[in-house]
Amino acid sequence: MKVTLVTYLVRYPSASLLLIQLLGIVLYPFMENMPGGRAVFGAFGVIVLVAALRMVRRSPMLHSIAFILAALILCLAIVSEIWPNQAVTVASALLEGAFYFYAAASLIAYMMEDQRASTDELFAVGATFTLLAWAFAYAFTVCQLLLPGSFTAMQNPEAPRTWMELLFLSFTTLSGVGLGDVLPISPLARGLVMLEEFAGVMYITLVVARLISLTVIKR
Repeated sequence: MKVTLVTYLVRYPSASLLLIQLLGIVLYPFMENMPGGRAVFGAFGVIVLVAALRMVRRSPMLHSIAFILAALILCLAIVSEIWPNQAVTVASALLEGAFYFYAAASLIAYMMEDQRASTDELFAVGATFTLLAWAFAYAFTVCQLLLPGSFTAMQNPEAPRTWMELLFLSFTTLSGVGLGDVLPISPLARGLVMLEEFAGVMYITLVVARLISLTVIKR
């Protein structure tokens, strides 16, 4: 059974990327509070980067940009451990957001390049959604670092929002189910949320609807 699962994930890399991203959602709350959680969080981020790079290479887009961004992210992660400061944190979050946006765009190009919906492309629908959610969560992180107090919540409204809270805001915004208890209050934060709402609607309308129609035609 184990060999079968590994073989399946190797055959469908979009499924492995989606599985890793969903696993992160489950593990992140424990990483935030555990001793050495920052190091574990960084190690898990490297795994996500490797899985995303594997998918970028399958797309028709130039993947050299993604490799450069990934290399810079890893370098900044090392620098932040040796010499932590806000400038490095902002630059790291900015580059990670850019990488995930680029990876999401690469997956969209991969799904749109032909006139058939393969099994891997169907998994890519979910993987792209998670990549977009991660990308906007990093954009929210940069916004909060540059403009403290950009986001508020029912619990500790004056405190900076945690990574899990910003990721939760990103998922609820992108899926169109509402903002939950985390709210943008600065103009820049609200602008980013509106952009994510627009991206979520366009993704479902243009990409998901197209793959569903191709699946129906194939059947």
